[in-house]
Amino acid sequence: MGQVDAQAVASRKPRLGPRPLMLHLGLAQAIWNGSRLAWPSWSNGLQNFPPALRSEEEALRLELARRESDPENLASALDRQIRKRQTELLDGITAYRRHAYRRNLDDPPVLWSEGSARLLDYGGDGPPVLLVPSLINRGYILDLSDSCSLARWLAEQGFRVFLMDWGAPGEIERRFSLTDYIAGYLESALDAVRQETGARPLLLGYCMGGLLALALAQRRQNDLSALALLATPWNFHATPGQAALGRAALASWGGVMDILGELPVDVLQSLFALVDPMATARKFRHFAHLDPESAQARSFVALEDWLNDGVPLAAPVARECLGGWYAQNSAHEGQWRLAGRPVRPDAVDLPSLAIIPSEDRIVPPGSALALAEALPDCTIHRPKAGHIGMVASRGARTRVWEPLRDWMRGKAVS
Repeated sequence: MGQVDAQAVASRKPRLGPRPLMLHLGLAQAIWNGSRLAWPSWSNGLQNFPPALRSEEEALRLELARRESDPENLASALDRQIRKRQTELLDGITAYRRHAYRRNLDDPPVLWSEGSARLLDYGGDGPPVLLVPSLINRGYILDLSDSCSLARWLAEQGFRVFLMDWGAPGEIERRFSLTDYIAGYLESALDAVRQETGARPLLLGYCMGGLLALALAQRRQNDLSALALLATPWNFHATPGQAALGRAALASWGGVMDILGELPVDVLQSLFALVDPMATARKFRHFAHLDPESAQARSFVALEDWLNDGVPLAAPVARECLGGWYAQNSAHEGQWRLAGRPVRPDAVDLPSLAIIPSEDRIVPPGSALALAEALPDCTIHRPKAGHIGMVASRGARTRVWEPLRDWMRGKAVS
């Protein structure tokens, strides 16, 4: 099949998101139905609602107070509001699934590959930079679209940019631990960059990729010039509930991982959804009112396509993350080991930058700050941004990319 035909087929591939669809619909419906039963308690300050749901209940209460002054009509007004929100949610999902946008960026040349992993070479003149994304989501969040690509922008700003593309776990990777990924694939990619450029690259990790980058930096700091960490967690118990989340996930899905050799994508998406149960409903209701031809709508679709294009997590890695990082807080407690050695930020004697977005709900700022404070030589930048918005929003360039570039220019070695 030729390239044009393949692209045509890809363009007709139906969207399945938001994933997992029934979970998102079920959460929204359950919360809205609960409002019907609980509306008399609103006058008592929403005391009966858990914190994760109060924002939605508060929004409903304020909307009803604005529209309806007669208490006797409150129940019927509540029903109308719930039906309106249901319609907006379904309209938004339908509009997303029908949207014409498709990501059409060609991959840059591959410098190195092994198993499921590839090292993409974005070119550029200047000091080399190795970008390390998470194992959970596709790496192209750093190369999202022709108008939003941190990787391509850095290449234009005078850096030689390389991006680690982990791919989806194959038969070999389903047996991988974090040691296999870091001391194996990631070290080999670093060797390829060193051989290609003859220079010590700056290492940049995003989210979970920051933990992988930190572990690599400890092992190979003589081959690196500096370390930048974007929204990288460390103290997984900085906010309540993380230990319970890890234990519950392992108890619920451990048997599935034993059979499949991986933690499925929809399970991972479900865990993220529980952080803010109404986030998907809110954003798709908002999308329903956007002009589909607008830049804002296209950006929304590009980001949602990436979110719904996740990959499973190898079972041994999932156990290390959920049972170690989350349940036991092993990283922060000095118990996370790589190739038999504890991973210790205080042993990383490199100039470091920690970018900690103040509105991050995936990696609470306190979790990332614990890592920044443990690094011996760390600059901290705290932009007003969210976890994904820091790399893929309209404000990302001025709030995050440009400060990152300026710091890198002062630390990277040609």
